[in-house]
Order: sequence, then structure tokens, then C-alpha cells
Amino acid sequence: MLWPLSGLGIDGLPGWIVSLVLVAEITIRLAVIGIIPGNRRPNTAMAWLLAIFFIPLVALPLFLLIGNNKLSRRRQERQRRINEALLEATSHMDLTDQLRDHDEQLGATAALNRKLGAFPIQEGNNVTLLPDYKEFFTELAAEIDCAEEYVHVISYIIGEDPEYTDPVLSALERAAARGVRVRLLYDHLGTLRVRGYKRLRKRLERASETYPDFQWARALPVRPLKRRFSRLDLRNHRKIVVVDSRTAFTGSANLIEPHYQRRSAVRMNRHWVELNAKLNGPVVTGLDIVFASDWYTETGENLGPELLVDLEADEEARGGTLVQVVPSGPGFPDENNLRLFNDLIYQATDRLVICTPYLVPDDSLLYAVTNAAHRNVDVVLLVTKKADQFTVQHAQQSYYQALLEAGVRIYRYPEPDVLHAKFMIVDDDVAVLGSSNMDQRSFSLNLEVTLMLVDDRTVGEMAQIFKDYCAISEPLDLQAWVRRPWHVKYLDNVFRLTSALQ
Repeated sequence: MLWPLSGLGIDGLPGWIVSLVLVAEITIRLAVIGIIPGNRRPNTAMAWLLAIFFIPLVALPLFLLIGNNKLSRRRQERQRRINEALLEATSHMDLTDQLRDHDEQLGATAALNRKLGAFPIQEGNNVTLLPDYKEFFTELAAEIDCAEEYVHVISYIIGEDPEYTDPVLSALERAAARGVRVRLLYDHLGTLRVRGYKRLRKRLERASETYPDFQWARALPVRPLKRRFSRLDLRNHRKIVVVDSRTAFTGSANLIEPHYQRRSAVRMNRHWVELNAKLNGPVVTGLDIVFASDWYTETGENLGPELLVDLEADEEARGGTLVQVVPSGPGFPDENNLRLFNDLIYQATDRLVICTPYLVPDDSLLYAVTNAAHRNVDVVLLVTKKADQFTVQHAQQSYYQALLEAGVRIYRYPEPDVLHAKFMIVDDDVAVLGSSNMDQRSFSLNLEVTLMLVDDRTVGEMAQIFKDYCAISEPLDLQAWVRRPWHVKYLDNVFRLTSALQ
């Protein structure tokens, strides 16, 4: 028997109690074999089953706590209604024919994105890339100071410091003081763990008490006493700022200074390196609708009808960058971001570059990337040499050998910094940029937002940023990698297995 009966102190108990325990054990085993594989990837189901069979006293309670990777039915139903309204309001906005003239496969990808996430692909957008951390915060504060109607903010993490975030928070307070409606949303657990959280919360409470137009809420709050509780690691990882439906910001950066307010990062001079975008055009309303869906779910305030009118008004925009908003997360029945990534990777003919801080692919993504390399596509992967998460670092490293053997070139951004930028370029005119990592957490557990961009100029600028990153990065050699210490290999393999426990 694998269940630690003696450890439970039941060896000396009457036989009928031991028999009862054995019956319970067999019943539980039979039950989990039939329950756990339901609507899960086979490798995820197998990982849970192995854990429950070998360490049941730990794994079974853990499964009951975090084994369900879907949001509540109420949240899923709200997302479904939002998607239906969006599809109906934009049914006449179909640019897939134009895309098919450009590239038939890309037109099919846009149709896929629309079916999964409901947003049409739209032209008439201007995209400005912001690779400089300080410039991003400077631009953000300046735009908020120009706001006349409203400012919408959602961030996985918000911190408070005098140099980076205080100018933004002060700009939000000034906006509310002059009658601009400010709505701010942050992920509860993502921000709760930041040093200085209590001070930040007091500042937000003071702002909302002082200015009637300043509203804030927590995304996916953990409040078990009020029955507002789901698995702890279902998080809202989106980063969006919208000003007056005319300007938006999105990308990889949270609203926090570049050391992420970690004393250890300050000591080792570790910075987070980000890539964000400032956007104008119809895509702004699309990102605003994503914010509105989260705001509606958390507060009950429905901003959607006005935004759908704005989206329809944007239909006349022409030229510029083609952009499609692709929201994803456990509120959707499919893994929208993973399907987008795989679809584009299979279209690559010349070049594929991937920049991500965390690469823990499922089988479909691993096969897509290695297949591209096998068909002589130049595949380049850029990751951080030492990630800020120990378990993810080792899980990620377990895939390097397979990628290198397939012909993928891997570069590692130098320590001590964390390359946190998240983007992918396919050939020379298509890219994706947003909040999503290339890991199973981003595919299944996090609410994310991704942009698909079609434009030679914007993609060219992104490619140059990628080259700049690679120029200071270290190429990984296959022969040297397979000779890494045995204990590192062991940890890599262990955490590769645990990464499947979703």
C-alpha cells in the first residue's frame, strides 16, 4: 500500500477500521482516475495522478485547493455575454479579405482570433514601441495629465516609489481632482506581496475618499469569508492603461519601479527589462473593452455599451498598422494565446524570434517551435539567464536540450537583470506583443492580453530591439549544456514535472 497507514497510527486499531480505510483508499484512487483526466491535458492529468498516488496526504488536499483551473460560472457567463455583444456589434468589421490578399494564412489566423476572443482585426493604428523603462512611465504620466474624460488602469502589480510610480499615481489623483473619471484595477495577490502594499492601499483609499471620481478595485480578490475565493494562482496578469479612448499602453511592464521593490534585487543591482507599446487608433477601444470586461466582473459597473459604440465609430480608420486584440484566460473555453502562438509559428517560412522570460511549453508549442527549426526556419529564442523564479528557471532549462538539438538558437540575457519583455516575430511583417509569457501558467491560469500586429515598420523596429538584446546576450552551446552538473539536471527534471500540476 502506498498510503502511509502506519504513519496515521492505525496499525493497532480494530480490523474493521483498517478495512474501512482500505476501502476508502481504493474508492479515492478509482475516483481520481476517472475525475482528474476530465478536460485536462494528458501530461497534466498524469502529473496529478502520480502525485496523488505517491504523496496522497500532500497532493490530494493540494488538488482540492488548486486543481480547478477555471473561473467561477458567474465570471465565465459574464465573459460569454461580453463576447456575444462584441461579435454582434462588430459583425460588419471584417478585414480578413484584405488580410488574405496580403497573406491567406494570416487571414485565417485573424479569423481564428476573432472566433476565440471576439475582436476584429482593424487598421488605422499607430504603434510606438517603448523599450526604455523610465520613458514608459514618463509617457504614461504625461498622457494621464492630458486626460479630459477618463483613465482606465489595470496592472498585475502596482507599487509605490518616488521616481517611477509616484508621478503616475499623482497624475491619476490630479485627473480625478479635475473631474476625470479614474478607474484603477490591480491583481489582489500580485500586488499584495509587494513591499509597501499597505502604504499603497492607504493612498488609494485616501484618493477615493478625497475625489469622488477616483475608483479602485482588486482583481480576483481572495476573500474566503465572503465566498469570493477560487484557486489562489488564477490571476489577472494584464497590463493596460487607456486615456480618453484615444491613447493606450500595454506590454510587459507592471506599474512598479525596475527593482520590483525587492531588497535582494537592489543589493545585486537587478533590473527588470521591459517592452511596452503606446497605441493610438481603433485598438485603443479594443483594449478598453478588455479593461471594461474585468471592471464589470469585479464591480458590476457595465461600461460596455458606450465602448461598443466607440469601436463602431473607429471603423472609418484607414492605413497604419493592422492590430488585433486577443484576450485570453480561464474565463474562455480555449487557450486563445496558445492557439495564436502555434498558428503563427506554423506559418513561419524564414525567421522566427521569441523573447520571453519564462518558457515552459506544452507539447503543442514545443512541437511547433522544433518543427519550424526542422524545416529550416531560423529560430532564435531569447530568455533570461537567471530568472527571478527558482522553480520556473529549472523547469524552463529542462527544454533547452530538445530545442538546441532541433536547431533552435538560444541566447540568454546576462545576469543579474531579468529580461521581462514578451514578444514574438514571424518572418518580417507579423508580431505579437503583450502580457503573456510562453508558459503553461499564462496559457491556462492567467488572464492575459496579446496584440497581433501586421506592419513592416513596427515589426522592423521590434526586430531591432531583439537584435540589441541579443548583442549583449550569451549564446547557449549544446555540448556545454549537456555537461552541466548532475544536480542541476535533476532539479530541471523535477520542476519540469511539477510545472504540469495545474
